[in-house]
Amino acid sequence: MEARGGTPESPRPVTPDVLRSWPLPETSGTKYARGQVLVVGGSCTTPGGVQLAGIAALRMGAGRLTIATAEGVAGQVAVALPECGTLPLPQDDRGAITGEDVEDLLAGELERADAVVLGPGLRSGDGAVRLVEAVGASVPDDVPVILDAAALTALPDVAAASVDRLAGRLVLTPNAGELAGMLGVDEVPDDDQARASLEAADRYGAVVGCGPLVAAGGEVWRVSTGDTGLGTSGSGDVVAGAVAGLLARGAEPVQATVWAKHVHAAAGDVLAARWGRVGYLATEMLPELPLVLRSLGGD
Repeated sequence: MEARGGTPESPRPVTPDVLRSWPLPETSGTKYARGQVLVVGGSCTTPGGVQLAGIAALRMGAGRLTIATAEGVAGQVAVALPECGTLPLPQDDRGAITGEDVEDLLAGELERADAVVLGPGLRSGDGAVRLVEAVGASVPDDVPVILDAAALTALPDVAAASVDRLAGRLVLTPNAGELAGMLGVDEVPDDDQARASLEAADRYGAVVGCGPLVAAGGEVWRVSTGDTGLGTSGSGDVVAGAVAGLLARGAEPVQATVWAKHVHAAAGDVLAARWGRVGYLATEMLPELPLVLRSLGGD
């Protein structure tokens, strides 16, 4: 059963009952059968984002993880996260991924991937633009792609052909500032976020998850849980990875994004009850994800 969203004026609330009536694909089989996730991003100064996204994907049920990141930290990431394979990418003298030769370097992992996350921890600039263009041009036609952080702010400068190839299988996970940048405006007020998210979804042929909202195809969902503590460093990387984990398992982009947004917010509620409304960490959300997922029948 497919859940239907609401309008910008009246988004459909996302509740546990809505999710239980919209069941995820069942998980079974080997790690390859449960889906392979490729996370691309990071830099020598921000290697944590790719790790958070990768762990979130595994916690949501994906079976295999590869992280492609700046060559200066790829080895350290492999040691810090032994569950992943790593792929070193060329970097500049600031430790940022340059985007050079990435089509060749990523070719094998892109062919094997069931979902690709691009952007966590990535430095903004020409390297980010080249990276999005390269992945957009070379990722197989049936593989969904999630763009996050600097990959989102690069979108207005990315060649249209690369973005057009991703239409219909693209998920964007901006914060309010990134949403404004994608649309070329100074800011998006809270009371205009639903309309702006739908505009971005239409412009890029994507599902857009911004704050508590998910917008796609003229419809809007609003996550009905979560609180201010979700606004903490690394929280967005967890969301992007959670979406990827569900996509790799076979969920459609809208369903994966709605489910992931709710599970992330509900994990925050568990931590808020333990620590208070603020002060819990993105890393602490990760072990809560499969527990929330299980409570909804999504494991």
